Amino acid sequence: MPFRSYYKNVRVPRFFILFLLAPLALLSACNRDVRPPQPGKVAPNFSFTDGSTTRTLASFRGHVVLVNFWATWCPPCVAEVPSLVQLHQKVPKLVIIAVSVDQNGADFKKFVASHHMTFITTRNPSESIPTLFHTDMWPESYLIDRNGVIRYKFVSNQNWTDPEIISMIRDLMQS
Repeated sequence: MPFRSYYKNVRVPRFFILFLLAPLALLSACNRDVRPPQPGKVAPNFSFTDGSTTRTLASFRGHVVLVNFWATWCPPCVAEVPSLVQLHQKVPKLVIIAVSVDQNGADFKKFVASHHMTFITTRNPSESIPTLFHTDMWPESYLIDRNGVIRYKFVSNQNWTDPEIISMIRDLMQS
């Protein structure tokens, strides 16, 4: 009998602890209020200035668009820039909008020029545009179809010249 009472005393508290903590763990893992844009959802519209002209993402409807969030001080971002430049050369009809979160405008302009980034670049130091996409990690990119729907989300740096990625882009351009 002493073993049995010991067993009951140990087992009951463990059960109650698990019973009480399990719902807390489930609730903390779910973010029900804010959902990041996912493939299949319409991309949030935003406006930006590319140096001289103010544009919106919606103004590119009818085109396939790659929105890339990055920064000059971010090593993975810097690592992927050459392949973004090559992608732009291989698929010139793809609209690339590179949104930098850099604070320093001079550093941003110098980096863009020295890396021959001839696609659309803009600086958004307030991070209001990435906030619309619920991201604060760089680099992160979204491939958006002609109707403004997000088709693919890319997290971390990519090799944009990978044949699989180019095939995805070309398939979207033909549909």
